[in-house]
Amino acid sequence: MIGNSDHGSVKGTRPVTSSSQLPYDDADLGPFHLRAAVASFGGSFSDGFGLGIIGLALGLATPELGLTPFWLGLLGGAALAGLFLGALLTGPLADRIGRRPIFAWNMGLLGLLSAAQFMADSATTLLLLRLAIGFLLGTDYVVGKTLLTEYTPRIHRGRLLSSLAVAWAAGYTSAYATGYALNGSGPDAWRWMLLASAAPCLLVMPLRALLPESPMWLARQGRHAEATAVVLKHFGPGIAPPPASSLAPRTGGHWAELLAPAMRRRTLVACGFFTCLVIPYFALGTFVARVLDALEVQGGVMGGMVYNIALLGGSVLGLLVMDRLPRRTLLIGSFAITSAAMLALSLSAQADPWVVIALFAVFACVLSAASNMSFVYVPELFPTELRASGTGLAIAASRMGSAASTFLLPVVMARFGAPVALCACCAVLAAGGLLCWRWAPETRRVALAT
Repeated sequence: MIGNSDHGSVKGTRPVTSSSQLPYDDADLGPFHLRAAVASFGGSFSDGFGLGIIGLALGLATPELGLTPFWLGLLGGAALAGLFLGALLTGPLADRIGRRPIFAWNMGLLGLLSAAQFMADSATTLLLLRLAIGFLLGTDYVVGKTLLTEYTPRIHRGRLLSSLAVAWAAGYTSAYATGYALNGSGPDAWRWMLLASAAPCLLVMPLRALLPESPMWLARQGRHAEATAVVLKHFGPGIAPPPASSLAPRTGGHWAELLAPAMRRRTLVACGFFTCLVIPYFALGTFVARVLDALEVQGGVMGGMVYNIALLGGSVLGLLVMDRLPRRTLLIGSFAITSAAMLALSLSAQADPWVVIALFAVFACVLSAASNMSFVYVPELFPTELRASGTGLAIAASRMGSAASTFLLPVVMARFGAPVALCACCAVLAAGGLLCWRWAPETRRVALAT
């Protein structure tokens, strides 16, 4: 079990072992941590870019590929659907074989598939590629968060893992900026947009190949000598390796254990809050220009740029407040603000266009700040032997919701109008806030148990 109570916190004291070594979870932040962070940031940036680029690309590809609202929704949500399967299957696998084998090589394959989108000659081909890309994104969501969580000292964990959210938002915003810049580059502009998503994947792959396995996972598997060697080489002799587990080595995480009484509440919170965050995040983020046009806001593309800049700013805001506020306070407050902003937007059909854009910016900023919690809070909820499985299940649940909402948004807007779609997003956010208020445990500065 994790060494914390549901509503308690552990102060960032640094006990010293009998050999005058600092405990593994209380190490100082060093060059190795920064290298690992950069390798993880590159994956998060690639993930955000790959998901963010599709919105504008589909708008330009519609005439050539003959895309209907049904196909727009299907292609918009395809990567999210693939991400569901990738995360669901990767979690138990990473708990069984380790984090590094997947982390080291998935970006290379993702880059190749991203480049292959340039050659797509039909909606069906593009759909298959987006599903495969989503699957690989799902693998990275699981191992990237898990590995960096297990590398990072607890007093630095909030900010360092929040930086993954900044990298993700930077990738998502850069994708929109790239699409905007390529918008007038000819009939193949959408192909160049999708091709661009291969570059960050291939650039980060060499750095990932140099990182070792998680010492915490090695110790949990009874491979204490290997864990000690990794810590000595990369952390230095002043840091003690993770303690050898007194429990028998596990063969891997199991979903049944996540639903057992001891873990059920944490699993529900991880899946529930994450799903309620990403449903409006992806549905509105993918089609923000269309939503603004439906609300009769002129310059929907420029409004979309404001929205995406607010997403990036919100991720930085989340990083700054992550270790200053309790996890519960940040979650509950963010859900309250974003649901209120969505309600106001649903009632703003006749409002001044800049009021609508400002409300969208507030919503995007606060939602993005709260989304940092998916990088920090979810891995903190689970013990080492279930961390990848629990993170994978939470990601899978969230992406099932976001894929469905991204598919449904253009369909619902075409039939019922934008205000109805925005009201539905408001209800989802309010439900997330109630869930966290009732059951979310506090995890700030807890020590992760092996």
